[in-house]
Amino acid sequence: MIHSTALVAEGAQIDASVSIGPYSVIGPHVSIGAGTTVGPHCVIEGHTTIGRDNRIFQFASLGAIPQDKKYAGEPCELVIGDRNTIREFCTFNIGSPGGGGITRVGNDNWLMAYVHLAHDCIVGDHTIFANNTQLAGHVEVGDWVILGGFTVVHQFVRIGAHAMTAMCSLLFADQPPFVMSQGQPAQARSMNFEGLRRRGYSPERIAAVKAMHKALYRDALTLAQAQEHIRALADRTPEARTEVALMLAFLEGVSPQRGIVR
Repeated sequence: MIHSTALVAEGAQIDASVSIGPYSVIGPHVSIGAGTTVGPHCVIEGHTTIGRDNRIFQFASLGAIPQDKKYAGEPCELVIGDRNTIREFCTFNIGSPGGGGITRVGNDNWLMAYVHLAHDCIVGDHTIFANNTQLAGHVEVGDWVILGGFTVVHQFVRIGAHAMTAMCSLLFADQPPFVMSQGQPAQARSMNFEGLRRRGYSPERIAAVKAMHKALYRDALTLAQAQEHIRALADRTPEARTEVALMLAFLEGVSPQRGIVR
């Protein structure tokens, strides 16, 4: 399953079911789980752990050192979960000592060509990153997020679960859960109602998300006032307590300097 022209360093832990294509290079500190396929001309290096049943296309570069002048060779990591699709020319860097030391990708993500994940990025599960999505260092992306092609995310920005960006969006501020944004800089346009319907959300839960959107963007409230309005939703709509808790937890982590997309 390993092509004769591939170079696999001594010490690499490669499951017997892994397929590695021509001219790919695998470093000595790499671990690749069962069922994963690595296309031709890939480079996987550094302290990189890749789970099961991933599909890595040609010319991907995974586990290279961070593009951080402060990095001095520390054994930081890249950890990739299961069942991810990683398309051509993706570049995922390992973490840095100043950011926890780990760049992490969850499960069941669809990462299209030329996606860049800088050091210490954290990506959840079931996300879709369209072509040329670019994440600077320390970015956090929640579950079920969809980022449109050529989306660029500034360092330390957080994107909440179920959020979505349009093509060519530029994010300088945190984007709360469920929010859809567009523009340079990105501005909130609506909530991802259609995505929630496709995932089986009930009308009551979607109505609660609409009420959160109203509190954040339509009622001329401060962020603190909007949080109080959102907190009250849990009593009025018990079915939406999970969504309310998700939103409140995110908003509590917003820094005053960065704020949220408006």
